[in-house]
Amino acid sequence: MVWGFVIVILLVLLINYGIKDLISKHSVKIPGPRKLPFIGSMQVFNNRKPEDVLNFVYSLNLRYGKLFCVWIGTRLSLFCTNTRDSETVLSSQKLIRKSELYKFLVPWLGNGLLLSTDQKWFNKRKILTPAFHFKILEQFIEVFDRQSGILARKLAPEATGKLVNIYPYVTLAALDIICETAMGTAINAQTDSESKYVKAVTELSYLLAGRFVKVWQRSDFLFNLSPDRRRQDKVIKVLHDFTTRIIQSRRQELLESGAQGLAGDESIGSKKKMAFLDVLLQATIEGRPLTDKEIQEEVDTFMFEGHDTTTIAIAFTLLLLARNPDIQEKVYKEITEIIGTDLNTPVTYRNLQDMKYLEMVIKESLRLYPPVPIIARKFTEKTTIDGKTVPEDTNFNLGIILMHRDPTLFEDPERFDPERFNPERTMEQSSPYAYIPFSAGPRNCIGQKFAMLELKSTLSKVIRHYRLTEAGPEPKLIMQLTLKPKDGLEIAFVPRT
Repeated sequence: MVWGFVIVILLVLLINYGIKDLISKHSVKIPGPRKLPFIGSMQVFNNRKPEDVLNFVYSLNLRYGKLFCVWIGTRLSLFCTNTRDSETVLSSQKLIRKSELYKFLVPWLGNGLLLSTDQKWFNKRKILTPAFHFKILEQFIEVFDRQSGILARKLAPEATGKLVNIYPYVTLAALDIICETAMGTAINAQTDSESKYVKAVTELSYLLAGRFVKVWQRSDFLFNLSPDRRRQDKVIKVLHDFTTRIIQSRRQELLESGAQGLAGDESIGSKKKMAFLDVLLQATIEGRPLTDKEIQEEVDTFMFEGHDTTTIAIAFTLLLLARNPDIQEKVYKEITEIIGTDLNTPVTYRNLQDMKYLEMVIKESLRLYPPVPIIARKFTEKTTIDGKTVPEDTNFNLGIILMHRDPTLFEDPERFDPERFNPERTMEQSSPYAYIPFSAGPRNCIGQKFAMLELKSTLSKVIRHYRLTEAGPEPKLIMQLTLKPKDGLEIAFVPRT
């Protein structure tokens, strides 16, 4: 009976992967945990809590080196924390396919920039680049300033010098910012707690996180049988209906106003304030306008990538400033020298560009707490890694957070030291691939300039209003595509005035 079951499993594996493929993968001589027939190295992950995963990967890195492999069933996964192999993969124009873990996002994001690949990705990247032209980014500063002002007011009742979880406040502010800049529509997340859209984003984030925690839900077949699949469908419909309604309404407005395309327009962004959506509505692929579905995928992608990652960056930077009052005061001094002490003075694009020390602080925060701690690719062809030929269909995981804390790349890596990024100081790392909070190569983050402006605007607003007096305990970190504090993130603060 048992042997019959084993033979059936073996036949299935041979049909799915082929004898040559299985032999090819198992012939790769890369160190890693012991693998068992059929289940691979999965036993090493058994009973791991979400908050243990990063530490566990770190322990494997210490044991097996900066390139090791783990077998998930018959699937070969490499984990890399060295700059040489990172550069090989990230600099490639061919190795741009995302790994299988990103499939959880497909029902929401479809085939947008984050999840598309090959020529489709290149086409999307080309048409989206104008959305991040500095003249358009400059127009977003008013949104950043206004929404961060609302955040400062919402924090006022908590400014008692007692520890408070700031993560929910920052999340809603980031959601307001990204929605208004992406779609040109305010959802008032910070002031309207009953917003259906806000509730849907919150619930979908929870459901997606569940698919990482509940290993059995990683199987589409089993997930589709669960009540969570029905809940997911319901909230995604709310999100898609909202963005579709906004797209159709804005498209009609543009048709009625006779708006011209952006191609070759030297006055890009100089007439009326343009949202990310407006650029998409006026863009073309091979001479045709984008469909509502294609635009929806890009807007939803921008919403997902824009609110979650900036929330993480803002919250952890505030935590580090609360722990380091001397650095916090240097930031405050720079801000007031540039803007003044009047809390009602709006920030400008030039103001944010001049905040050089705050930028160093943000970069150091992103080193210690990169919002995307591990990025992953799926090889679509044979690739040479560490002098060894690795077969296609291999997953390649790059441990950014481990590289950023590698003592061979950064001296005293656990210390918060913004001066590492002083342009007048020679950078410590020997490779441009040692520090990659926005990834690197052709598939780097298209919105990193947008993100830096938003971070500067929001952080400068909070620091102008409040002195951070205490930091809570080190948060337990969990990884769900992005880095999350498991139980929130606590700081204490009092009014500057």
